[in-house]
Amino acid sequence: MGLFDKDLWSEVFSTLTKNMLRTILTTLGVIFAIIILILLLGATTGMSNGFNKIFAGTAANSMFMWSQSTSIAYGGFERGRHIDFTLEDVEMIKRQVDEVELISPRIQLGDFGGTSSVMRNGQSSGSSVYGDYPTIDQVSKKRIVEGRFLNQNDMDQAKKVCVIGVDTYKLLFNKGENAIGKTIQINGIYFSVIGIFKKNDNINFEGENAVFVPFSTFQRAFNTGDKIGWMAILVDPDKEVSVAETKIKSLMKQKYNVHPDDIRAFGSFDLSEIFKGISAFTLVLQGFAFFVGIFTLLAGVIAVSNILLITVKERTNEIGVRRALGATPKIIKRQIILESIVLTTFAGLIGFVISVALLHLLDYKFGSSSDFPFTNPTVGIGQIVISFILMVGLSMLIGLIPANRAVKIKPIEALREE
Repeated sequence: MGLFDKDLWSEVFSTLTKNMLRTILTTLGVIFAIIILILLLGATTGMSNGFNKIFAGTAANSMFMWSQSTSIAYGGFERGRHIDFTLEDVEMIKRQVDEVELISPRIQLGDFGGTSSVMRNGQSSGSSVYGDYPTIDQVSKKRIVEGRFLNQNDMDQAKKVCVIGVDTYKLLFNKGENAIGKTIQINGIYFSVIGIFKKNDNINFEGENAVFVPFSTFQRAFNTGDKIGWMAILVDPDKEVSVAETKIKSLMKQKYNVHPDDIRAFGSFDLSEIFKGISAFTLVLQGFAFFVGIFTLLAGVIAVSNILLITVKERTNEIGVRRALGATPKIIKRQIILESIVLTTFAGLIGFVISVALLHLLDYKFGSSSDFPFTNPTVGIGQIVISFILMVGLSMLIGLIPANRAVKIKPIEALREE
């Protein structure tokens, strides 16, 4: 009797359908185990996608650096000396730090986080005003809803143009009014609006009540010279951001006569560390989900084994007679293992269908929410294949217990049952 023999499969299905209530109750453990496994894996994928959505448009291999005040007296200078970065520093870093791919310097009116007088027709927005290179968009992408962002031509010609946030627009313009081409005043200087931006769902450093003007225009309009406030630095994807950060700080300490151990003279923020932390977090979550799911599945398969042990006991007469008629232990064992596999696989398919439906429901409920990082909770084909292989493998191993019990039944035991 081969594996694909019609009589063998008829016997398997006849045995499993003989007591439908018990069969259904037995499959519940496996069904719930698969639901838990797929839901956990899908949920961790949804969280990972949610975090990716938050950081979309923000370069993972980037960092930000700004100057502060020294905390250690050094080279004839007292502690507390304030340092200002300049455009010369940008060029020096580009030349001497190989890890750096791009630097976008920025300067801001007023103190960091402060606001400036931005007016139009007597209305004021009190916005943050930044002087930027167009390359800032490569580090932190802006979502332009009207017009365009700053470009190199604006920089080269020092055009008096600006890009405003949607909150700035609401404070300076009437609802539905076209702002493109209109002028606004920044500290009494007129600028023409060329674009309106809205923050992405990702990290946003400026908010939507902000104004961007070309760096070169900012220099001339507000007489800032070569001074810069901070630098957005994009590092080569094949290099470590931390290495570039160490080299840049060491270079700046040498230039500005800062003590080598002074950790407060220059501030920095390594965005890649956040990405690494989130990646490690989601990886641990996926591992934990798979661990919990597999042990839950094991518990469900063990329940199948227990029921098959009971059915073997009930079928002592049948198995003994079959042995007396020439059925080999291999045939008896194969049928019991097939019963275990069929029961487990059937329950697993039901659990998979239910779990996929639940994941779609979760995505519908939370997938579009900006308050919680959860998007498109799916399970990869690889994860599904591995889950089903493990499920079938466990059912085979667990099925060996009642199968071995069955092959030990002797024909004489059938007579005793009579």
